[in-house]
Formats: sequence, C-alpha cells, structure tokens
Amino acid sequence: MSHVVELTSNSLLSKFLDVEPHLEIIAPHPQQSFRSFTHDYPSPICGWHMHPEYEIHFIRETSGSMIAGDFIGTFEAGQVSIMGPNLPHDWVSDLDASTVIPNRDAVIQFSSAWLNKCIATMPELNELEIFLNKTPRGIMFSGDSAAHASELIMRIIESRGAKKIALMFELLASMQSAPVCETTLLASEWFGNGSDDNSKVAVEAGLNYIFESLTSDIRLSTAAQLAYMSEASFSKYFKRAAGMTFSDMVKKLRIAHACRMLDATDNSVATVCAASGFNNIANFNRQFLSEMGMTPSQYRKLDSGEKPASRVLSRGLRALPGSSKNAI
Repeated sequence: MSHVVELTSNSLLSKFLDVEPHLEIIAPHPQQSFRSFTHDYPSPICGWHMHPEYEIHFIRETSGSMIAGDFIGTFEAGQVSIMGPNLPHDWVSDLDASTVIPNRDAVIQFSSAWLNKCIATMPELNELEIFLNKTPRGIMFSGDSAAHASELIMRIIESRGAKKIALMFELLASMQSAPVCETTLLASEWFGNGSDDNSKVAVEAGLNYIFESLTSDIRLSTAAQLAYMSEASFSKYFKRAAGMTFSDMVKKLRIAHACRMLDATDNSVATVCAASGFNNIANFNRQFLSEMGMTPSQYRKLDSGEKPASRVLSRGLRALPGSSKNAI
C-alpha cells in the first residue's frame, strides 16, 4: 500500500526530502469500490505527492505542519480534510525520531470515474458535484463537522459490504452540507479546472514539470515543449488557468518546499536554499520574506502553532458570495 506519510526522523528525511513531489499510482481493487485504511506514523512509503484520486484524510493523533498545494499551515489531532485529484499534499508531525504512532492516519481514496458512474445511476447524488468541484483546492473541516466526519471515516474503515457504501455516501453528504464556518479552502484556485482545453493542457503539463523538477533548473521553454505549445501560447493559457505566471508558480511551490524542509530537518538555511532550487541565499531570503512575511530563520524558530499559513493563501483565494475569504 502507498499512503501519505509524514517524516520527522532526520535519517528518514535525508532519504526522502530530496525527492521531488511525485505521482502516486493507486491500483484499483477488483472487489472494492474505494480504498479505506489506517497507517502508522512514521512510515517510509511516500512523502509529498499527488494522485488522480480524491483523498479523505483524518489525523487521529499528533500535531505538526501540513502542505496542500501552495498552502502551508499547521494541523492538530482531529483534523479532517479532503484533497481533490492531483493536489500535492503532505503532513509532517512534531515527534522525536524514535516515536511511532500506530494507526495515526485514517484514509479513504476514491476515483472520479467510480463516483461519476454512481451519480449517473443515482441522480440524487447530483448535488455532490458542486461540493466536489471545490476539492481540487483541498478542504479542511473543523468543529462538529470534523467530529462527525471522523466518526464516519472510522466506521467506514471498519465496515463491509452495503453498509460500507451507505456510510461512504453519508460521509460525502455530511461534508457537502457542512456549515461555512466549519469549512476552509486551502490551496489557491489554480489547482482547479482551467477555463478551456488549452488552459487545462498548459497547467497540467506545467505543474507536472514543476513537481518533477522542483529542486533543479526549470525553464518555461521546456514546459511549453511538454505542452506542445509555443512559449507565448503556453504562458497565456497557463496564466488563464492558474491565475499567475509560470515563474510565480515555480517560486511559490519552491517556498512551500523550503518550509517543509525548515519544519522537518535541521539543515542549514543555505542547504534548504539550494535544495529548494534557489541560486543564492540573498534571493532566497527575499522571496521567502515576500511569501511568508518573515525570513527562513525566523520561520524556523516559531513553534508549529505559531507558524503562519502561506501568504499565497490570502492573495490567491477569491471570496465567495456570503462567505469569509477562506471559507467554502
């Protein structure tokens, strides 16, 4: 099995943090509509990654830092979230290297193909589409909504047969009807769908290239070639879908990667700078300050609960009618 894993042991981190975010392949089970399981912490299975399946994630114990796309924040025990297709994510717990937490995470993963077939057969499920269209940005639940969802998640994992399916749709309905004050969108809207086919092609090719080459040299010309477009066309369509330029996207994701390393390793700021794809420490400090409102050294000294969410969040989200800026 392959799951989201948060690594805190320096020996494990040195092995996995140098690996760029990668595409996780989740093989379908012929006898299961979706996957549901728990896993221990830590576990050297995978780090920051993405996959085309939806993922519902319940943190049962511990606290620490999390990253979802271009969102950087903290988590505590009881956090429930849903990550949409191809949204890279990771959780890093604040624990000693020798500590092991059995069944720390509870996870449910399901494909859009399966759910679309269910909706086509059962029109009562149509209302879920509006909710699921927001999940490419990641949604975090709090309060009673998180408590109820966490209970349902564990019941789903423990159930079999028709009861398991019934509980799954109860969970999705519960998330869909959660009050605005108990839901928060995480990543910026560029993780959503583009406005046309060319925009979708550009942003998909561009993001895949960034994730594969985040810590090395990244060129717009290469991204354009991967999308089979001229540089001018690629830039236009990428910005249309992402809401920002390709170079801005590279910068923001590199800062997110740097925050992850600052949280989870004792590496020097200079080492983090180089491993995050920046050419010199002065530029790294300047870009980090612009995104996070503080220097890398200041960020590292804060306790996990004091660390701010990435300023990408406050700049990148557009408020929805009748809601706060970060709410659904």
